[in-house]
Amino acid sequence: MIIIKKTIVSASLLACDFASLAYESERCAKAGVDWIHFDAMDGHFVEQITYGSPVLKAIDKVTDKFMDVHLMVDNPERQIPLFARAGADLIDIHIESTRDVFGCLEEIRAFRLKSAVAVKPNTPIEEVYKYLPLCDMVLVMTVEPGYGGQSFMTNMLTKVSKLREYADKNGFSDLDIQVDGGVNVRTARLARNAGANVLVAGTGLFGAADMNAVCAALKGI
Repeated sequence: MIIIKKTIVSASLLACDFASLAYESERCAKAGVDWIHFDAMDGHFVEQITYGSPVLKAIDKVTDKFMDVHLMVDNPERQIPLFARAGADLIDIHIESTRDVFGCLEEIRAFRLKSAVAVKPNTPIEEVYKYLPLCDMVLVMTVEPGYGGQSFMTNMLTKVSKLREYADKNGFSDLDIQVDGGVNVRTARLARNAGANVLVAGTGLFGAADMNAVCAALKGI
């Protein structure tokens, strides 16, 4: 059975004002976003370093939004317990970042959190299929991970549609598919048509003159 999934908007803090994280979290809530996307980067798996579990814990105290944690780190198994205890609701690991993807997903689920895997643009989407029994979501990166403000890679839409088709045909119709990178109203419509339902927007939201209007437009796709 094919399930039509509702659109979920996840606001990426990577594009916000880091000096005003509490205010920015509140602004997200007022704009009507569903989730807050928290990009943890370690300077190894990706070049940039952002923030860690203590920052997540601080933000979790000032918002009741669903915390969508994207671990762009080597050996994520070391970080999963820290982020789980800091307030994560979902933890997303890259299959390229560890030799034990199954173990990481089982560890996330042991904390009773939603679990997800992510793939870089050069990783074939077929690589995630074997992990779907332990996944609530798959993140298809639509930019190279590590920096905000990049342009949406439209050739990633094929990966999204392949994944949605495979999931629907193999008993995973309830799988959420997330896209992250270069998401705005135009590209979100392309991603939604391909089968994605969770839209991570950073610059498109935080850089907008009217965040509320952009959020409403994304949800309306």
